[in-house]
Amino acid sequence: MNGLDVVIEDGRWNDVGLTGLASVAISATLDHLDLQANDHEVVVLACDDARISALNSEFREKPTPTNVLSWPSVDLEPGVQPDEELGDIAIAYDTCKQESEAQNKQLIAHVTHLLVHATLHLLGYDHINAADADQMEKIEVEILGKLGIADPY
Repeated sequence: MNGLDVVIEDGRWNDVGLTGLASVAISATLDHLDLQANDHEVVVLACDDARISALNSEFREKPTPTNVLSWPSVDLEPGVQPDEELGDIAIAYDTCKQESEAQNKQLIAHVTHLLVHATLHLLGYDHINAADADQMEKIEVEILGKLGIADPY
């Protein structure tokens, strides 16, 4: 994916190969939705819990760490053609690692799922109500299946 910029703030992400994972996950998501990956731009911030907690506090008024956050450049409805610039994603190593261990999942599979999930948010998908959550989860499972990753739900 040419329009991917990964900013590594926490060096532990290098050991996971986050840049490659992000490229695969975001491209697979765009391809699944019949969008050309090379026509879109995404910035991924690879950080730790302290940084994502500060971001979560600033943007969501929740002063706690979380696994992933996303900020679309433009608020879209699912299925609407996005602009070139999709938006930004932040992902926290500590929380992702803890969740993968607690859920007995491989870290790479868990992170790939979270990147797919965040990319769908950039494209207007959400899980505020049950119907939207079902739709989003179905798409995630389809994309992950194409990548050889088991249903995370």
